[in-house]
Amino acid sequence: MSETESKNFIELIIDKDLAEGVCDTVQTRFPPEPNGYLHIGHAKSILLNYGLAQKYNGKFNMRFDDTNPTKEDVEFVESIKEDIQWLGADWEDRLFFASDYFGQMYEAAVKLIKKGKAYVSDLTAGQIKEYRGSLTEPGRDDPYSSRSPEESLRLFEEMKEGRYADGEKVLRARIDMASPNINMRDPVIYRVARMAHHNTGDAWCIYPMYDFAHPIEDAIEGITHSICTLEFEDHRPLYDWVVRELEYPRPPKQIEFAKLYLKNVVTGKRYIKRLVQEGIVDGWDDPRLVSIAALRRRGFTPESIRMFVEMCGVSKANSTVDYAALEYCIREDLKAKAPRYMAVLDPVKLIIDNYPEGQTELLSGVNNPENESLGTREIPFGRELYIEREDFMEEPPKKYFRMFPGNEVRLMNAYFVTCTGCVKDAQGNITEVHCTYDPASKGGNSPDGRKVKGTIHWVCASGAVPARVRLYENLIDEAAANERGAVYDENGELYLNPDSLKELKNCYLEPAFGKAAAYDRFQFVRQGFFCVDAKDSGPDELVFNRIVSLKSSFVLPKQPSV
Repeated sequence: MSETESKNFIELIIDKDLAEGVCDTVQTRFPPEPNGYLHIGHAKSILLNYGLAQKYNGKFNMRFDDTNPTKEDVEFVESIKEDIQWLGADWEDRLFFASDYFGQMYEAAVKLIKKGKAYVSDLTAGQIKEYRGSLTEPGRDDPYSSRSPEESLRLFEEMKEGRYADGEKVLRARIDMASPNINMRDPVIYRVARMAHHNTGDAWCIYPMYDFAHPIEDAIEGITHSICTLEFEDHRPLYDWVVRELEYPRPPKQIEFAKLYLKNVVTGKRYIKRLVQEGIVDGWDDPRLVSIAALRRRGFTPESIRMFVEMCGVSKANSTVDYAALEYCIREDLKAKAPRYMAVLDPVKLIIDNYPEGQTELLSGVNNPENESLGTREIPFGRELYIEREDFMEEPPKKYFRMFPGNEVRLMNAYFVTCTGCVKDAQGNITEVHCTYDPASKGGNSPDGRKVKGTIHWVCASGAVPARVRLYENLIDEAAANERGAVYDENGELYLNPDSLKELKNCYLEPAFGKAAAYDRFQFVRQGFFCVDAKDSGPDELVFNRIVSLKSSFVLPKQPSV
């Protein structure tokens, strides 16, 4: 495959711009509004913009588009910064806020008024919508569009001074009320809004609209390529109009790409806010969500997110990706990274009747068979162990090769043991399983060459580390969502899965887990990949989140032959 053929359409545009002298360097930006937590779709935009700057030896800016103080909060500012740094996108010393440019935006609006390209209107929001027309009917001229530049300048200054109530007056761009693009029908570019701003306080009582502010921010910062998602494609003519009328010498170029959609997940901020308020999830970082903070808390790695974004690619066509593809990426990333230790999640006591009472020995275990550099560890072994309850059956079905009376199995890294029976309580629940061991089979191999079909994991009761373990499934009821083609019904209610979280409170882990810290990731033998929960885990109790199970339904798409 040639270098040209391997490039996405945005890179081809940049190549052309550089070759033709449209720009001599590349500068990109990620411009979130600080009104919520970022999600997996934002990760694509972050990594795309940062990746382009890196590929072309350019610069990457981080900028908060904080022009709407009603929905913005410092909490979101800090969470967004943390997310971007975690993903590995480095803005160096280029952290900006749209509010840094409010003075320049005001002067830009004044310039448009003086050029006759903007005017103050007294129409209400409802009247403006009515005058704007529809997709099939042109708009009508605003009755205030005939105001002279002098009058509009005076009124705009009075708006700035706080002489008018919210919504009483707005500043509109004078473009074309008959335009087939509704965004060009004299859009509002400034409104009166008496709101305290998280960055500027009460310094302003008028605020610019996003479509006016954004191209100005890009131009001021020297952004060469303003990469955004497809819903802004119809806004591009307005973007170009603003930078052209304000006569910026090297106007930025807006380029749109398709969003990243994950199937059957919740990304809408109002839905997540409701889930948080109703206590269905424990915050914006609940591991069942796909906010970047939630994925980090669940145990996903930046490398797995980057792998996923690269797998999805960059195109102009919207598409939806199965969550299984994201799970595939974290499995691929962790399978050689994560230590493989033994953990028993639903324990029952296993007693080796012929093992010396009070004796404990240390056995050797490989930390990861796929990565020798992770070394080995010592595992305590004694007369009393914990095994998974499902690894014993009194009356097993055919092809059940684990523990049942009379059967011999291998204890991983330890010995062959033969089950002799079990003990039950008054209700018939199994409380103990009994067996005998073959001292000659240490290490899990018999000197006489006999074979066993079953191998089970275990944890020594002496020194076992107690823990809570959370098993997650999709927050959305996938069957209902697939049937109706949406994650919510006609009333806007989400199809929630009542079994999205199962918490196991009496789990036992081998001592190697004793020093585990927040965000440490492990493979629990036969169980899946797990991460120490950064929010609830502490020195008195370890809490683990299951990142992903070991089994996958995802099939990696075949690469085209070249």
